[in-house]
Amino acid sequence: MVSKQSLILNDKNSIPLIGFGTYKLNGAQGVNTIIQALKNGYRALDTAVNYENEGTVGQAIKRSSIPREQLFVSSKLPGRHHHYHEAIVAIQESLYRMQLDYLDLYLIHWPNPLEDNYVEAWQALIDAQKFGLVRSIGVSNFLPEHIDRLKRETGVLPVINQIELHPYWSQPAQRKYDAEHKIVTQAWSPLGRASTVLSEPVIQKIAQKHSKTVGQVILRWEIQLGVSVIPKSSSQIRQLQNKDLFDFELSTAEMESITNLDKSDGRNKNQNPATYQEF
Repeated sequence: MVSKQSLILNDKNSIPLIGFGTYKLNGAQGVNTIIQALKNGYRALDTAVNYENEGTVGQAIKRSSIPREQLFVSSKLPGRHHHYHEAIVAIQESLYRMQLDYLDLYLIHWPNPLEDNYVEAWQALIDAQKFGLVRSIGVSNFLPEHIDRLKRETGVLPVINQIELHPYWSQPAQRKYDAEHKIVTQAWSPLGRASTVLSEPVIQKIAQKHSKTVGQVILRWEIQLGVSVIPKSSSQIRQLQNKDLFDFELSTAEMESITNLDKSDGRNKNQNPATYQEF
């Protein structure tokens, strides 16, 4: 049974298994929601330059009474700053906006392979880690061929690959690749952004059996797959539910029944990392 609430990364740092996503949490209301999440026990906060809320996250951290060393804060580099010097400055600006001395994790948000500057961006992250700006470095939405190239040209593998992952898009090949290379797979949109997956009879039946919500069953399925999750919710009740995943276990048959919901066109927004560009 999965009971550990943190994972050891391949650089020996650790990350909470369950983090809190902050996408679309902005301004004063966003600050209050994030503070509430911290009070509810979350210690990992995930943001990005393109979320335009690093200041909100930083303000929530500042207003909370939680010591910095107890928090795990991550952000992501946008495609428009993949050139080396721009990437270094972007990381510095992330720290200034959040009023932090360092980030626990920094990711390249998308590879943007048509621009083909992601290796240069990766070298900037490697150096930012050496400079003490970030403690761990990783990627988001990278395919095996992108990661292979990072290893080949820099000798450094990411510690995390944050990818879209939910019951309609379970990414078995990518998860297998990440595991073989000691890269933690982290799920963004772990609940499918409240899509129709929450109405799936198969998952509803499992939830009823375990006296859990559909969301809790999906998140439990993901962590039993060995995946870290970063659900987001503004609801006090759901924030607590999304962390309450360690007092039940899904059977092999239940795991397979959820995995079998996978669809060939399961992506939420058809964002294929082989071609998708985000700046």
